[in-house]
Amino acid sequence: MKKRFLKVKILAAALGITLAVQAVPIHADSVHVAKEGDTFYTLSKEYGVDMNKLMNANPNIPATNIYAGLKLNIPGETMKAFADPAPQLITASLNVDSGQKIVEAWGKSFTYNKTLKVKATAYSSAANENGRWGAVDYFGNPLELGTIAVDPSIIPLGTRVLVTGHSFPGLPKKAFVATARDTGSAIKGNRIDIFVPGSPQEVSNFGFQDVELYFIN
Repeated sequence: MKKRFLKVKILAAALGITLAVQAVPIHADSVHVAKEGDTFYTLSKEYGVDMNKLMNANPNIPATNIYAGLKLNIPGETMKAFADPAPQLITASLNVDSGQKIVEAWGKSFTYNKTLKVKATAYSSAANENGRWGAVDYFGNPLELGTIAVDPSIIPLGTRVLVTGHSFPGLPKKAFVATARDTGSAIKGNRIDIFVPGSPQEVSNFGFQDVELYFIN
């Protein structure tokens, strides 16, 4: 079990600066911007890279949370040259049928039971943001993309939500699925803290954002 220490978030002084959320490790030869339907298996075939090496090059991206717009490191020799050396994130559609309680994003449909507007911040795996327990969630599992810290009295641990309304380079635009797996002494009430792979300096540029959560089934 773990509770993270109070973290102070610093909003970037200069607006408009674009920073990559995922730092490309030294062994990565290329960066792939995921499209809908991509998996580690299909990418290993597309680039001729061993799937285990591909997964090891992206340790913070779980196989079940690859979304269009995410940047993945492609290690070693590849069989395909990039047509665009600096691809941009594409924009997702976000359609909501409040009558049927269905929300659609990235071509996937989710049923939801309620929505909640919250203030969001972001945190990294840095030691000073996670206390003596290190870069693990409340349950002791390694932090990964899709982990959010919550106030359990508002959002029970284990709850799956669709996060919408955020704006940050490297996160899927419009929406992404997250699970409440962490807590924090500063996360009280209608607040969430989103784990984002990257350096503390990069992640701090997330600042404070108003987002809306869809509690998906």
